[in-house]
Amino acid sequence: MNKERQMELKLELTDNEWPFEYTDHDRNIARAVCFDDDGSFYFVRVERDDDFGRATLIETSGGGVEDGEDLESAIKRELHEELGAETEVICRIGVVSDHYNLIHRHNINNYFLCKVISFGDKNMTQQEIDDFHLSTLKMTYEQAVSEYEKRRETPLGRLICNRELPVLKRAKEILDSLRV
Repeated sequence: MNKERQMELKLELTDNEWPFEYTDHDRNIARAVCFDDDGSFYFVRVERDDDFGRATLIETSGGGVEDGEDLESAIKRELHEELGAETEVICRIGVVSDHYNLIHRHNINNYFLCKVISFGDKNMTQQEIDDFHLSTLKMTYEQAVSEYEKRRETPLGRLICNRELPVLKRAKEILDSLRV
């Protein structure tokens, strides 16, 4: 196996946006950087107005791992729900541990690099549709980096950017090493 693919990313991030009071739960999350044969990447645009404030954000697709579910099954389920995508898991990118002090949560984000095979219907819950107004973004790597940087204007945008930009950069390194 290529040395580039063997080195998993591992990050521990803190929330400097809101004061820490306590953490009352951990959330195990599966997320993916998705790409296609043309070199495009797929993300979700999230429009929210909640405890974190009003914001439009970009994120990798993913969500909570259900009880008894393994990470690979969770990411395939999440990608089908949010993007309508059938995917192939290429490799694990790594783990990013971060905190959302405002809601007293510790996230364990397990990231994968996934290739899109096909698109079909999305399967989101009504709450996801109503609360987050998710839509699919197809972008180049450079467009995605620019979009993440642009979304740093809100506290939640900064937390997401700090978590996701290193992962996106690592995914690009892995893809570049596969093309050599």
